[in-house]
Amino acid sequence: MKKHIVAPGGELKGEFRVESDKSVTHRAFLISSLAAEPTRIINPLRGADTMATLQAVRDCGANVVEDEGAVTVGGGELHPPAGGEVDCGNAGTLMRLFCGVASGWNVPCRLTGDESLSSRPMRRVVNPLLKMGANISATPEGTPPVVVGKQQTLAGIAHDTGIASAQVKSALLLAGLRAKGETCVREPAPSRDHTERMLQAFGVNVRRGELFAAVEGGAKLRGGLELQVPADMSSAAFFMAAAAMTPGSDVLLTEVGVNPGRFGVVEILRQMGADVDILNARDFGGEPVADIRVFGGELHGLQIGAEQVPSAVDDLPMLMVAAASAEGETTLSGAGELRHKESDRLLAVADGLQALGAQCELREDGLTIRGGATFTGGEVNARGDHRIAMAFSMAALKADGEITINNCENVQTSFPSFVETAQEAGLRITAVE
Repeated sequence: MKKHIVAPGGELKGEFRVESDKSVTHRAFLISSLAAEPTRIINPLRGADTMATLQAVRDCGANVVEDEGAVTVGGGELHPPAGGEVDCGNAGTLMRLFCGVASGWNVPCRLTGDESLSSRPMRRVVNPLLKMGANISATPEGTPPVVVGKQQTLAGIAHDTGIASAQVKSALLLAGLRAKGETCVREPAPSRDHTERMLQAFGVNVRRGELFAAVEGGAKLRGGLELQVPADMSSAAFFMAAAAMTPGSDVLLTEVGVNPGRFGVVEILRQMGADVDILNARDFGGEPVADIRVFGGELHGLQIGAEQVPSAVDDLPMLMVAAASAEGETTLSGAGELRHKESDRLLAVADGLQALGAQCELREDGLTIRGGATFTGGEVNARGDHRIAMAFSMAALKADGEITINNCENVQTSFPSFVETAQEAGLRITAVE
């Protein structure tokens, strides 16, 4: 069992690039595999989750060539692998998006995952795919494995998701590429639009607005591209929020993807009083990119409502740690989605904060945190969730004793170099097997 042991105090300093974007890498591997001509993907994330996607498309017939700093994907015809099983590991993004891809096949396959993924909900993807004509099912509990059987022809639908979800939207758009007619996905709030941007880069006509995206069936994907993957905003968020809550800190994070659907962490930190500068804005193949500089200072609490959750959903555990050390009360609501991630993140954050002496009230869809805490030393259970492990590692900056975070193995899924990068920035962290 891997654990993080973090000595108290310190500041974050320096200029560095965090790991590449997990969401963009998943989509680059998967969408490239659907094109006839190969695409060179520069600086992909080589984490456990994204490597599961690369292995899945390789197993399903895509041509994959790896070299230093890049992966070339495409030029093959996707089909179920031998035995018909696609192993998604711990990657929920892979499983949900692959449901859309596999629904366009007329050949059976079975999507499986590890113990954690096998407990995660799939009905929000499965049900609209059924309406499109897919022969697809999950377990009676709505969890994996997901089985896709033979079907006739997919038909485009107009679907209201009810909850903003980039994974659900992406699965339906990918299925829509093989459907008859238009597939339109409408959301109650904007979610990240990496899939739409990337499909457009591959020559697909995506009809879109702030709250909808649509594709016409039969679209052909043009490969032969070079895609550069930016640094991951959600990985940068740990350093941004940790620096912001620690007076004396000064970090410059380079080449960070600043997609509007991922920008919520910056907006929330600014609302908390953080000093955050966006510098050197540019574009990587349709994705906006910038350098982000954050200075440490004093933060204050705020109310985070449901409308802010989609654009900061992966960053909320770290923001809640920062809120516990800020002045005043912070209320998070409309965040029930966090209960269905790699762990029940609302419960994991509440338990972790209380274990370190902070005052926190858990609700069905959120948290109320009474700020002003100096964390005590103690032990936190990360529950095998990479974002919980990294968030509570950063809590040591505002602690008066050593913090041990248990069950940290899955940091490898999104940020394999987290410990080394954090050490370079000034966090006194050690990983122990």
